[in-house]
Amino acid sequence: MQTIIKGEDNDNLVVAKRQKIANDLDFLTSYLHARYSKMALGERAYELCRIQNIIDLYQAIYPDKGISDITEFQRRCVFELISEIYNFRMYLSGTGAELIDLVLTRFQIENLKVLLRAYLTGIPFEEINRYIFYLPEELSLNISGLVKAESIEEFIHLAPKGFIQESLEWSLKLFNEYKKPFFFETGMDCGYYNELIKCVQSVPKKDSEIIKPIIFQEVDIYHLMLITRGRFVYNLPTEVIKTLHVEGTRLPKRFFTAMLGYSDITSMAYQLENRVVDYLPSEYGRAEGIKDNDGSILETLAWKRFCHLSNQAFRRSHMGLGALLGYIGLRRIEIANLTTISEGIRQKLTPDIIRRHLIVHTDKEETYV
Repeated sequence: MQTIIKGEDNDNLVVAKRQKIANDLDFLTSYLHARYSKMALGERAYELCRIQNIIDLYQAIYPDKGISDITEFQRRCVFELISEIYNFRMYLSGTGAELIDLVLTRFQIENLKVLLRAYLTGIPFEEINRYIFYLPEELSLNISGLVKAESIEEFIHLAPKGFIQESLEWSLKLFNEYKKPFFFETGMDCGYYNELIKCVQSVPKKDSEIIKPIIFQEVDIYHLMLITRGRFVYNLPTEVIKTLHVEGTRLPKRFFTAMLGYSDITSMAYQLENRVVDYLPSEYGRAEGIKDNDGSILETLAWKRFCHLSNQAFRRSHMGLGALLGYIGLRRIEIANLTTISEGIRQKLTPDIIRRHLIVHTDKEETYV
């Protein structure tokens, strides 16, 4: 039996039915190392920045696809990753399989976020349909029902059962007076990362020691954005933000709460070195264009650390679950960079400017302008 995940261009990707054909992690990781050599990372990503025509970029990445639209290109990148991860599942069992199921659930949550934004802001479904990812049947949403929901309570009732629906119900109680997408999205993120931390705690020690740094970093990026947006953009009360903290990472609640006490992002940022970012460049807080309450630079630095940790896990765990999670992390960075490059070419930015916005781990400090 096979499952077809349909793409928007009728170029269907065939992936294995969700039944374990072999618990063969050795075979899977061997494939990953072969696939890694073809990824658009590091120097290859830099080379792609030299492309001046958006169609040439599409051809460089998908030479056999007739892609002519930037949204289609970006969605294709994500679609390929979803299909790839979905295939990984059949080689795994136990906690490894549970972890991959959660990784796939992340895409379901992203689809729900798109629908939620449209619902809360009144944007017609036709305008956001192109931003919905195609998913396996077991991760599909009741899109027609969600689009027609007559109240936020009905929308939540139609959301996937379990922690996603529970997180939305909790968000409705906590942020009842706000009714803005950020608050419901943050609630779902909080629920997801709590589940992720619980799952990784049950992974065998030989794998968990390699996996935990990647997972903790992703959760701490969530913590970082929760502070920079919740505290400095939405000016939420400290007590409310504290309820959204996820225990078990390199930002314990006591430290996280202390971060909320700073009056600006720049002052707070220096406390995050070697926890969420590897280092702050010497120009940070002084370079032209850096504003006190601009968290985007910190977010980029945090993702660079995530890239470094994913690469480290991929290389340390040559034939283990760490290699799989490291690979998925690197693929996510690859897609983020391809999105950045495609947007940069579309906006006619110079190659040097595009390169500065890529997430590429280096051991040397970079100048942020």
